[in-house]
Amino acid sequence: MKISCQKLGKRFNRDWIFRNFTYDFFAAQSYAITGANGSGKSTLLQVIAGAIASSEGSVEYGQHHSKPKSIIASENAYQYLSIAAPYLELVEEMTVTEFFGFHQNFKPFLPGWNIEKIVSHVGLEKAANKQIRYYSSGMKQRVKLAQAFFSSTPVLLLDEPCTNFDETGINLYHQMVKDFCKDRIVIVSSNDQQEYSFCNNILRIQDWK
Repeated sequence: MKISCQKLGKRFNRDWIFRNFTYDFFAAQSYAITGANGSGKSTLLQVIAGAIASSEGSVEYGQHHSKPKSIIASENAYQYLSIAAPYLELVEEMTVTEFFGFHQNFKPFLPGWNIEKIVSHVGLEKAANKQIRYYSSGMKQRVKLAQAFFSSTPVLLLDEPCTNFDETGINLYHQMVKDFCKDRIVIVSSNDQQEYSFCNNILRIQDWK
C-alpha cells in the first residue's frame, strides 16, 4: 500500500492551515505528524483519510511496486483505512459487543480475531454488556482504538491516540502498536512524544505553512 500526497493545501476562509504538502507514505512504515495545538496536524490527517476535502492538491491511494492502473478510487479509499480520533463519536446506546458487531458489517476484523477476543484484549470484558454511554472516557478510548487496530486495513490513522489514558492504557496502546502494525502504514497526529515514540519518520506540520 502507498499513499501519495501531491501539493496538498487546506484553508479556512483566507487562512491557509498548510500548503504544498508533498509526501509519500509506504507500508511497514510509521509516521508522526507533529505540531502545537491548532497547528493543523489533525486537519492534515483528516484530508489524508478523505474525511474532509483539500483546498488544493491531491491524495492518491495505490499498491506499492505496481502499475499506475492499480490506483484506488478516492471514494473507495475508506475500505483501506482505519482511524481513531477524539472527535469520532461512538454509538453510545450500544454495548461494546453490539458496537463491534455493527462495525464488522463494514470492515472485517484481523484474521483470527472475533468480538469476544477483542473485548477481552482491551480489558473491557467485565463491561461487555454495558451501554457505552456508561463507560469512563478512558474505556471509550479503548473502544475507539480497538475499532481501528483490529479492522483488517493496511492503513491505520491515529489522532492523539492516548487521550484520556492512564499508564495502563498507554502501555496497552504501545503493545498493540508492536503487535498489529508491522506491515501497515501508521500515521500518528500528536504533540505528545509518548504517542509517537515508535515512529521512524517525523513530519513537522510547520514545515508546510
